[in-house]
Amino acid sequence: MDFAARLAAAAEATNRVMDQALQPSPAVPDRLLNATRYATLAGGKRFRPFLVIESAALFDAPADAAAAVAAAFECLHSYSLVHDDLPAMDDDDLRRGQPTVHKAYDEATAILVGDGLQALAFELITGDPVPSDVAGPLAHLLARASGNAGMVGGQYRDLNAIGLDAEGIRLMQAMKTGRLIAGACEAGAVLGRADAGARAALVRYGDLLGEAFQLADDLLDVEGTAEETGKRVGKDAGADKATLVGLIGPAAARARLAEIVAAAADTLAPFGDRASVLREASRFVADRRS
Repeated sequence: MDFAARLAAAAEATNRVMDQALQPSPAVPDRLLNATRYATLAGGKRFRPFLVIESAALFDAPADAAAAVAAAFECLHSYSLVHDDLPAMDDDDLRRGQPTVHKAYDEATAILVGDGLQALAFELITGDPVPSDVAGPLAHLLARASGNAGMVGGQYRDLNAIGLDAEGIRLMQAMKTGRLIAGACEAGAVLGRADAGARAALVRYGDLLGEAFQLADDLLDVEGTAEETGKRVGKDAGADKATLVGLIGPAAARARLAEIVAAAADTLAPFGDRASVLREASRFVADRRS
């Protein structure tokens, strides 16, 4: 399969796991369940799950376990989007081309949706069919990637991202976006019981991919449209937030993006042709319009 087909297959596998995990239950209030399904099953590229699945495939890890770990990463990511969109944070009305959860439902429900998705992420990553001997390390990895030294800390820095220099911007973006992307790549290696060298190569690839992803996102905020991206654009400049694109300009940012993509591809050399789809993923990140 080509890259587009592999991305779609990863999305389908991830959606099956999440759909099954979010079936009606007498213990779960209907409105909360509906809002959670709205937040998770109404779109999205499933890029982080794709990275888990493709990284795990390099080591022939079980596909059903990879799909469960992939869904855990997507639940964690979806929780972050629901909370980031809240009025107290980024105050966005549009996500994935539809009203954000707090607009479609209400703020309290959106907060609880995020809380529930975070818990579900750890339920999935530590349950069947994930092998018990790697479940703990995977949960630890996800917690570190998403916590105060990772995504949450990066979001805090982003909320206060005024007047940062280039190094401050890179740190903020590496934490907010990069840690979870690198964690998804590393999770595949953990699930596949990779050796230290292979695991380190995938972490380095993920770090570079995260930098590319955020840089492309910032370029879209400057050059894209709401119709293309499915969310409000121009918000960083409107909030006077520091971004690398704002600091060095779109042309220099695009040149830097090309350098990162090339470096990311180089890190996959140890895997040969088996990593061809992951190489294509770095180009997809740079070229995407949503």
